Amino acid sequence: MRIDLHAHSTASDGTDTPAELVRNAAAAGLDVVALTDHDTVGGYAEALAAVPHGLTLVTGMELSCRLDGIGMHLLAYLFDPEEPELARERELVRDDRTPRAHAMIGKLRELGVDVTWEQVSRIAGEGSVGRPHIATALVELGVVPTVSDAFTPDWLADGGRAYAEKHELDPFEAIRLVKAAGGVTVFAHPAAVKRGRCVPESAIAELASAGLDGIEVDHMDHDSETRARLRALAGELGLLATGSSDYHGSRKTCRLGEYTTDPEIYGEITRRATGAFPVPGAGGATGA
Repeated sequence: MRIDLHAHSTASDGTDTPAELVRNAAAAGLDVVALTDHDTVGGYAEALAAVPHGLTLVTGMELSCRLDGIGMHLLAYLFDPEEPELARERELVRDDRTPRAHAMIGKLRELGVDVTWEQVSRIAGEGSVGRPHIATALVELGVVPTVSDAFTPDWLADGGRAYAEKHELDPFEAIRLVKAAGGVTVFAHPAAVKRGRCVPESAIAELASAGLDGIEVDHMDHDSETRARLRALAGELGLLATGSSDYHGSRKTCRLGEYTTDPEIYGEITRRATGAFPVPGAGGATGA
C-alpha cells in the first residue's frame, strides 16, 4: 500500500480542488490519501463525493499552534468534524487569517512591494487565506523566484520583516480537543528548520506525555540525518512515525506520494480513531 497522510486543496492553500486532489492521488498510484487543509474541514464534502475506486480518503486537518513563541503545525486525523469545542477553536484560528493577511500586506507595502488585498484574495479564491497565497503574490510580482523563497527572514518567515501573528492554539490544548473529538494527532514536519525556529525535542517529549500520537518523520523538509534522528526519537517516546508529501499542487515542488507512511502505522492510526473512519472510493463524481 502507498499511503500519503498530508495533502492540501483549494480549501486552504493548495492549487487542486478537493475533487482534483483525490483524482490526482489515485492517478499517482496512491491507495490512501489524507486531506489536511489548514484549520478547515471545508473541502470534505467535495472530496468525499469524488473519491475514485481504489483510493481511500482519510479526513483530517492541519491545526496552527504555537508553543513558547514558536509556530508549529499539528495534523489531526479522523476526528468528528461536528464536535463543537474543536469546531469553535478551528473557526477562531481560520477567521483570524484574514486580518493577519491584511497586516502582512500592509508591512509588505511599507517595504515597497506593490501587493494588494485584491491580488491575494484572487489567489486564495474560496480557500482559507494564508502565507502561501501572499508568497504566490510575491512570485507574481517578481519579488522572489519561488514560493519557498518568500519564507525567509526578509519576507514571510516567522519573525520576518513582513510577518504578522494570528490566533493559534496551544498544542497541549489542541491535542486535548482532537482527542475529545475522537481523533489522532501527529506533529507535522517537526524539524523543518528552513521554515524558522523549531520546538526542542524536550517539548516533543512533553507533548508525547500529553497524548501526542506521532511525528511526521519522512518529509521533504527533513534531510536523511534528520529523518534518522526523528525516527529514533519516535521509538524512544513510543510515537508513531509517519511520512507524507505535504502536497500543495503547483504551489510547491513536492509530489503526491513523494514520502509515504508504513501500512502498519496507518493501521494503528485508524485503530486509535473513533471520531470518523477512512472512506473507500465508490467511483466518485466526474465534475471538478
